[in-house]
Amino acid sequence: YDFFPRLAERRRNYGNQLSGGEQQMLAIGRALISEPELLILDEPSEGLAPVIIDQLEEIFHKIKETGKTMLVVEQNYHLATSLADRCFVLVQGTNVWEGTPDELEADQDIKHQHLGV
Repeated sequence: YDFFPRLAERRRNYGNQLSGGEQQMLAIGRALISEPELLILDEPSEGLAPVIIDQLEEIFHKIKETGKTMLVVEQNYHLATSLADRCFVLVQGTNVWEGTPDELEADQDIKHQHLGV
């Protein structure tokens, strides 16, 4: 509930009674309860409204500040680069580029060719 106070408000509801963003928060919260060494997030923003993505981004930064290691697979460029210490660009399962978010931001060819940015 520290990371997801909205879930505290909805604790009497079943998972299928939650919004898409609340369901995503529930899934992440459930994963965090087991105190994993590595938190793997696969497209955490998929299908969510921009306002919910912004809320999740704040939460992910709080999780990162705790020292938790996260592997984030994400197509949302801003979300991915705001969280990353290291970025990898994969094309059909092959790593075609790696570097820091600043290096990725500076590499216009990779951004245009593979990321549509």
